[in-house]
Order: sequence, then structure tokens, then C-alpha cells
Amino acid sequence: MNEMNLFLLQAAAPAPQGGGLSGILMMVLIFVVFYFFMIRPQQKRQKEIKKQRESMQVGDKVITSGGIYGKIRELKDDNTAIVEIAENVRIKVDKTSIFLSVQDAQQGQTK
Repeated sequence: MNEMNLFLLQAAAPAPQGGGLSGILMMVLIFVVFYFFMIRPQQKRQKEIKKQRESMQVGDKVITSGGIYGKIRELKDDNTAIVEIAENVRIKVDKTSIFLSVQDAQQGQTK
């Protein structure tokens, strides 16, 4: 019975840990890697999308977040736009759900 108690006391006692600094350094390193591979690229992409939305003009070909292709017919001050999706078929869409079409964006970069 004594041997069993001794074994349990040794198992329950915390093991001495050295290098608390290395644990903190590892956490900082993980955060830095996470920042450069996850957070920073996402922030960059959001800035590009915001810049595209601010540069939208009447006549631009766009795609809504729902996958509807159309052409901007009117931009309103209340953060909405009128998009023509077919001849004489217009819908009112929130500007945050509009993206410039790929062809239109590529033409804008080559100018």
C-alpha cells in the first residue's frame, strides 16, 4: 500500500518545467505567422474591394453577391444602386453586395 501511495504522490506532483520564456516565445511566433498568413491578406483584400466600390460608375458591368450579372444604371446616396439585369428590368441593390465584373476590372487596370 505504501508503494501505491508513493506512486500516486509522484504522479500528482507537478513536473518541474523550465523554459517559461520558450513557451511565451512560441505563442508570439504563432501569432506573427497567423497575422502574416491570415489577417493581413484579408485586410488587403477588403481595402481593394472598398476601393472598387468607391470607384463604381454608371455603366459599369457588375456582379452581385447573389451571382446576378448586370449594369449599373443609377447610384443613390442611400448606399444603394439600380442595376439593370435585362432590358428594362432593373433591381435596387445594396452597394456592399456589388462587385465589379472581372472583365471590367481588367480593362480598368490596363488603362
